[in-house]
Amino acid sequence: MTDKSHDPNQMTGAAMIVRALIDHGVQHVFGYPGGAVLPIYDEIFQQSEVEHILVRHEQGAGHAAEGYARSTGKPGVVLVTSGPGATNMVTPLTDALMDSIPLVCITGQVPTHLIGNDAFQECDTVGITRPATKHNWLVRDVNDLARVLHEAFYVATTGRPGPVVVDVPKDVQFATGTYHPPRKSDVHISYTPRVKGDATQIRKAVAMLANAKRPVIYSGGGVINSGPEASQLLRQLVEATGFPITSTLMGLGAYPASGPNWLGMLGMHGTYEANMTMHDCDVMLCVGARFDDRITGRTDAFSPGSKKIHIDIDPSSINKNIRVDVPIIGDCGNVLGDLLQVFKAEAKKPDIKAWWQQIAQWRARNSLSYRKNNDIILPQYAIQRLFELTRGKDTYITTEVGQHQMWAAQFFGFEEPHRWMTSGGLGTMGYGLPAAVGVQVAHPDSLVIDIAGDASVQMTIQEMSTAVQFELPIKIFILNNQYMGMVRQWQQLLHGNRLSHSYSEALPDFVKLADAYGCVGLQATKPSDLDGAIKEMIAIKRPVLFDCRVAALENCFPMIPSGKAHNEMLLPEEATDEATAKAFSGGKALV
Repeated sequence: MTDKSHDPNQMTGAAMIVRALIDHGVQHVFGYPGGAVLPIYDEIFQQSEVEHILVRHEQGAGHAAEGYARSTGKPGVVLVTSGPGATNMVTPLTDALMDSIPLVCITGQVPTHLIGNDAFQECDTVGITRPATKHNWLVRDVNDLARVLHEAFYVATTGRPGPVVVDVPKDVQFATGTYHPPRKSDVHISYTPRVKGDATQIRKAVAMLANAKRPVIYSGGGVINSGPEASQLLRQLVEATGFPITSTLMGLGAYPASGPNWLGMLGMHGTYEANMTMHDCDVMLCVGARFDDRITGRTDAFSPGSKKIHIDIDPSSINKNIRVDVPIIGDCGNVLGDLLQVFKAEAKKPDIKAWWQQIAQWRARNSLSYRKNNDIILPQYAIQRLFELTRGKDTYITTEVGQHQMWAAQFFGFEEPHRWMTSGGLGTMGYGLPAAVGVQVAHPDSLVIDIAGDASVQMTIQEMSTAVQFELPIKIFILNNQYMGMVRQWQQLLHGNRLSHSYSEALPDFVKLADAYGCVGLQATKPSDLDGAIKEMIAIKRPVLFDCRVAALENCFPMIPSGKAHNEMLLPEEATDEATAKAFSGGKALV
């Protein structure tokens, strides 16, 4: 029998977890200690390769890891305890699943002999998180732990990225077993996502694009998830074809906002030209987007006259909401490379001058216009000034969810991918502040700004304490209109202006709150004060809460009214009470 006492691969389950993190190149883990993960925390204490960021609430850990992952392309890692630690992670896990963000979440669990006995801080973590994750595991044997951890990183980062959970009982953390580094055999052969697109389908797509009279490229977050090369190839494809391009909320930055072919964002609060181009096109190339309901409006009236090409790594996303003519399953970057190659070899740039003339007419409607005001800061103006004053800096933007999120998407121009972190699919209020913490951890010397709302920011405001502790100079730019703005807008438009519980009657003094947290508080109330205050915010190398007092009842336009087709847009200059009432007649849902 061989002596294993000096075998370096013999270790406790807790030590395996830390070793696996190191082997996968993890530098930061976001977490919160508790009884069921104390052995892991003991191991973290005894090493210096992985830095632990202590958050103030597990939800904050999840969103911080999402921000980290989204801005780096690497998986975000979270460590939380059993019971409430795990249940507090359900929101960020679902958020990451909806937006395809790679997360590895390690949860503690009560000892195996107590599972199912309603022990202290016990819950069925695997059962609860099954619909909120791409995959999850309960590890009952320490000798399975290394394999499961390696598999978890593989599943989270390959194919369509997403969150995974590894649930580790406390006795497994204490037990001694054999560790092995990542190896090919740790991966289930049943999970091998198709990366390369079908050559016949690609040829079919090129022929369709080459003969288009009214084409459009519709890009989504999948392009960004694929990596920097995919964004480069997308730009080259736009250059080679001369086609107009639009993007979803998640895909902003893959094509530069200053690019000549850019139509702006599409969808419910997208530009008039983007939505009209999508409706009237004859060929639509969808790259890494999923025909979400915010984009399509009424599905039976969505782009009725077009042939649709859909590139997606996730086969379940194809033909899910909208029937397409040429499906191509594969990685965006890989397929775009092949598509570009075939286009250059076999096709020539189609003549679409008439199409661009039509688009110019739609652009002339100036759908993002707003009335100027010298007395009150308008939220659109606040974002514009923030954009102008941060131009040229190494800036990352996160947002909460609501009107401010839409205004940020409309008025902040992104030139590069991985610079825009927002909760798209789940629409999680409270996402932006902890996400900014995660982005700042990943990019300590960059300017990280959370464009926030006064209601959203209070959902995870406690993470200011994390930012102060770890000296993360995040800037929280609060568009403070004293309302839950998007809720109020819908109540005004759909519910007879009965503003049921959407006014915040007891808002904190954000400047004093900043002081209480040990960071810097700033405030601007007039347009003339705004530039100076933004410059001051940027110059301060500490966390900042910026209370930007904006017009209380400003609505976010243009918009597709609920239940209407995507070419039935309500533009700001048309939004009289009568027109609005007519536009929203028959709709009562938030969809």
